[in-house]
Amino acid sequence: MNSSLQQCLQIKNSFNVKAFSEKILKPNSIEALQEIADMTEVIEQHFYILGDGSNTLFVDEQAPTIIQPKFSGIEITEHNDHYSVQVGASENWHDLVSLCIEQGINGLENLALIPGSVGAAPVQNIGAYGVEFANFCREVNFFEFASKKLITLSNHDCQFAYRDSIFKGRLYNKGIITQVTLDLPKGWQGKTSYHGLNTLPDTASAKTIMNAVISLRQSKLPEPKKLPNAGSFFKNPVVSKEMFEQLQSKYPSIPSYPQPNGEIKLAAGWLIEQAGLKGAIYKEVGVHKKQALVLVNYGQGTGKDVLSLAKYIQQHIKAVFNIEITPEVRMISAQGEQPFASFTHFTPISELTYD
Repeated sequence: MNSSLQQCLQIKNSFNVKAFSEKILKPNSIEALQEIADMTEVIEQHFYILGDGSNTLFVDEQAPTIIQPKFSGIEITEHNDHYSVQVGASENWHDLVSLCIEQGINGLENLALIPGSVGAAPVQNIGAYGVEFANFCREVNFFEFASKKLITLSNHDCQFAYRDSIFKGRLYNKGIITQVTLDLPKGWQGKTSYHGLNTLPDTASAKTIMNAVISLRQSKLPEPKKLPNAGSFFKNPVVSKEMFEQLQSKYPSIPSYPQPNGEIKLAAGWLIEQAGLKGAIYKEVGVHKKQALVLVNYGQGTGKDVLSLAKYIQQHIKAVFNIEITPEVRMISAQGEQPFASFTHFTPISELTYD
């Protein structure tokens, strides 16, 4: 476990904004986690658990104590009707998907190229193209600070919901995910009903689906190392059927995704584009030219610049559609992670520019 004084976090976040922390801890064993649990100056104060930094915006340059777990390893066990895959929290998610598909273990192909670590996947309950992490999660190993012990949470225990889980609720900052176990059934059937994949034949292999997902994502989402971003910035809003019908009468082509409870999920990127914000620029940050759901850092943009742009977008969508969109990206201040709504001191934007 390592710590250092005023360490730069710029290369540890995919937005590439400048931020600094006085303490960065990198536990790689249960013993190291037990040491952290004894550090009351850490767990009783402000800290943030950082994975690959692909879903993180450091709003302030001064960051809290950073805990970046380093639990690696992948173990695959074959059973009669499924494969069990145990994965360390610090493994890369896309690398795991690729490994499974290459070994003929299907199911995760729709989740290809989602940035971030495996440990972040259950927190957000990551999802794409009609598939969610929760569909395959059997259990999550979680080191609990209070008991200083490793506990195992079942899929049900994790309380998965749309981009949500118990790790964002009752267990938020109460411990650290060290490992996840996935069950991938051998009786595989590809999911190609989502727009972009629905042109594939019914007989498409998992690898074909994965390659199609990769191609779709690469055509829409900029590579963070070339154009810093955190992927999809806003969650897709969910509205009542009545509200959707009102919107549909005005916008007949509005994309919609019916939910099991009768509500309708809308595409936040479509709303932003319809509102005329695609390609908008504020200082050195902006809305991506190809995918309005992505905010990008064109150069020396700061976390506060991204925050101001995000606030402007949220207010504009509310004014145009009477829909409130909220960020999927996690907002980090010097006091740790904060709700988006709590950032009231931001620079109001009066005008945006366009190329």
